[in-house]
Amino acid sequence: MSTTLWGLHAGKYGDADELFLQHNRIALGWPDMGDLAPLAPTRDAFKQRLASVYPGKSKGYVPTAAGQLFRFVHEMKPGDYVVYPSKQSRTVHIGRITGDYGHDPSGLPAYPNRRAVQWLAEAPRTHFSQGPLFEIGSALSLFEVKNHKQDFLSLLKPGAALAATVADDSEEEVAQVAETVKESTRDFVAKRIAKELKGHESAHLVANLLHVLGYNTRVSPPGTDGGIDVVAFKDALGIEPPIVKVQVKSGDGSVGDPEVSQLFGKVDPGEYGLFVTFGTFTKPAKAFASGKSNLRLMDGEEVLDLVLEHYDRLDARYRSVFPLRRVLVPEPFSEGFDL
Repeated sequence: MSTTLWGLHAGKYGDADELFLQHNRIALGWPDMGDLAPLAPTRDAFKQRLASVYPGKSKGYVPTAAGQLFRFVHEMKPGDYVVYPSKQSRTVHIGRITGDYGHDPSGLPAYPNRRAVQWLAEAPRTHFSQGPLFEIGSALSLFEVKNHKQDFLSLLKPGAALAATVADDSEEEVAQVAETVKESTRDFVAKRIAKELKGHESAHLVANLLHVLGYNTRVSPPGTDGGIDVVAFKDALGIEPPIVKVQVKSGDGSVGDPEVSQLFGKVDPGEYGLFVTFGTFTKPAKAFASGKSNLRLMDGEEVLDLVLEHYDRLDARYRSVFPLRRVLVPEPFSEGFDL
């Protein structure tokens, strides 16, 4: 039988650290849910309860939060192992679950869903390489550790904790962690754009991107654009060449040759055409554009590149749609460098 290892956080700021380590209890929040034991042992029952208790939460939030609570109550078992990265001490703790689920709001009412745990070993974060640390840095409060399970369980070997040393990070592992962070960010932005900026709203985002690139823009009213969603120009009045006529296609589908050709047919001599899609272009569409010096195609990947590169200069409206903050990520390195 394989060993199950759960990862757990003690709140965004480590609020439940003392409860975890001093009182030997692991816990989850969502106190308004009450005692979870009487609920039917199904994910649907947990989702229905959570949706009724937190009616203002998004549809995506409900199954994620309910799933964590369900796993804590019904999938987690005594004898399973748990890894807890303490934000207070920057130490990773390994323990074994010793009790069944219980509802106990005493001491720390914000974390009433609890299980008893026996802590077995601990080591500073520097003992682990970037891969394992990235896995237990999950945004979820409760998750199963799979990819680097043995890295943590090896701490339970006799003398392992006492002999904890600083781990070496391979260049490949550092690169993988950095790339994962970047791809996760791109996925987040792409999903938020697809959900919140559908249809004509996407034209306003493109207009804002063109504005930060140095263009003045005019967005056509919805439904009456004749295939031109945005007109971009360098001068204040929009009458001096070059004029850029922009068509914007939201959604993640592929744009074909007919749509690109239709835009080009509206581009007068001395003007430029720009077709922006949040999806992709077909090969015939790319082939058509490659032969036109005044026609440019921009796909979803290029849009994301511009959004991330110029994020700080975008209108606050869009920064609120996909809120991001600047972070430092590890960069591949070469050993033997000189200072």
